[in-house]
Amino acid sequence: MTTAPTAHRAPWRSRNGLELPDRVPRADREAWEARGLCPDADLFTLFRGHALAAPGRDAVVDERGTLSYGELYAEVLRVAALFAEAGLGPRDVIALRLPNGRLAAAAELAVYALGAVALPYPLGGGTRDTLSLLARSRAGGAVLSEPEDLEAASELPWLRAVFTTGPGAAPGARRLDRTPPGGPFRPDAPPAGATAPARILVSSGSETEPKMIAYSHQAMAGGRAAYVRALTGTPTALGTPADSGTPTASGPPPAPPRLLVLVPLASSYGSLGVPVGLAALGGTLITRRRFDAADALRAVAEHRPTHLFGVPTMLRRMADLPRRPGEDTSSLRAVVSSGAALPASTAAACRERFGVPVVAVYGSSDGVNCHTAAPGAPAGDTAGTPDPAVAVLRIVRPDGSPAATGEAGEIQARGPMTPLCHVGAPELDARYRTADGWVRTGDLGALDEEGRLRVLGRLKNVVIRGGHTISPAEVERELGTHPGIAEAVCVPVPDEEFGERLCACVRPVPGTPAPALEAVTAHLAARGLERRKFPEYLLVLDRMPLRPTGKVCRRSVTAHAEAVLGVRTPLGTPLAMPPGTTFPVAEAGDFTHPGEIPL
Repeated sequence: MTTAPTAHRAPWRSRNGLELPDRVPRADREAWEARGLCPDADLFTLFRGHALAAPGRDAVVDERGTLSYGELYAEVLRVAALFAEAGLGPRDVIALRLPNGRLAAAAELAVYALGAVALPYPLGGGTRDTLSLLARSRAGGAVLSEPEDLEAASELPWLRAVFTTGPGAAPGARRLDRTPPGGPFRPDAPPAGATAPARILVSSGSETEPKMIAYSHQAMAGGRAAYVRALTGTPTALGTPADSGTPTASGPPPAPPRLLVLVPLASSYGSLGVPVGLAALGGTLITRRRFDAADALRAVAEHRPTHLFGVPTMLRRMADLPRRPGEDTSSLRAVVSSGAALPASTAAACRERFGVPVVAVYGSSDGVNCHTAAPGAPAGDTAGTPDPAVAVLRIVRPDGSPAATGEAGEIQARGPMTPLCHVGAPELDARYRTADGWVRTGDLGALDEEGRLRVLGRLKNVVIRGGHTISPAEVERELGTHPGIAEAVCVPVPDEEFGERLCACVRPVPGTPAPALEAVTAHLAARGLERRKFPEYLLVLDRMPLRPTGKVCRRSVTAHAEAVLGVRTPLGTPLAMPPGTTFPVAEAGDFTHPGEIPL
């Protein structure tokens, strides 16, 4: 393989000693800049441009009401002043663990106003994540909203400032709802360079600790924003506010999009909210503190989003609800799914429910993205066509050579969306980044004759049955076409004879009887799946356990399948969990009532 030049800029170094090297080859970055794929501006400067151009435009809509760009800008400067008063500045990492809403948006933008690096991460998961992320990022400051997090943070001596948002005073913590005595913050112009680190995305991935991936302002406002621009039809020039009044070739400029983002803004998927939807696009961000399917439908009717973003589980729960009298969802132009594979039955249910195109986005926090750019364009059962403005994809054999058309191999990506590096983990950079700058996804895929990507599963997420390898993702994809199955997760269960057997855990479509294993395998056979890949157990659930991000918690499903099948259950026995079964694994993120997901 030909190796491109790998000259890099000097690493960014925080006051607490964290180094963030730029693993993107200099020649690649310069080529993207020359093609206009990366803006020469930081996220705060872009946001300020929108706020000054259209201060009355809706910026954030949450349960408290609507905040205009002018009001949000004032709130950002207030929070930034409190950060600066505490001694935080451009060489700091500032962690943010907040529920969705205006304060989460203002706090993240305030970090960019300082020229500092934001580390948002979702609620839930206990204090282990807090200690791990704050320690490995060597954060100088943190905004924490849960008492146990505040207690855990007190163990870190280099954490100079901790802010709290909850009721009551926490020892040593500063209140974030105060008025700064010195008045609003006065940001530098610009507060950071375009290639400087801006935000750290957190991904659980397959590691024992959450992975952290650092992105530059340029990668967030360029490559990562390009996929949202394509989805929403926002053809604004990079670095130019959508509110500038510049006409397009076909007439006046399109109105900025209104994005209903149901996932946590602090998640990798949720990063399309603040740095992209607000800072890069100048759109309106509609968000909910926690997900509830009925509440989300009301938000569509009341706040008129143009685009709805969620994980498949959320979208399916919304689609399964009956229509309310007079319900109006006509503002929607597309429903966007990401974070997990979109079952065909869920896509069909959403198209029928909302009457708009459903776009599936294949992506990850590692700098990978693929979807069909035009909503509704035919992509079959592929993930769409790679967009070079976001990331170019290639398929590679185990020996590193390029795979032939249609041949399966590892999906690798490189483009304007490519992040700087893994945070505090050079061993992960060595594992997931090639010498010439390609991101190794660990996903199995193939490119067809039209250049469309077919995702075939994880290289490591397999079930080994008697020496035969089964991809759970492949079986789940086919189960997703069954008309009676709303959700399906396939997990391995230990077996003395074969090592592992495959168990299909399914949630039936509401109002339909639970399918029998024989009917399920007959459906898979009709779909052309090899017999050796058929599930040998069927576990029927009335709901799926979810992680705080809204994705199905495979660890919880696996633990339950193992517990239920721990006895010598005859093969082929369909099993059903009693309604209301709880999932005690910590990562599950218990529901407060059916249909609700804590964010």
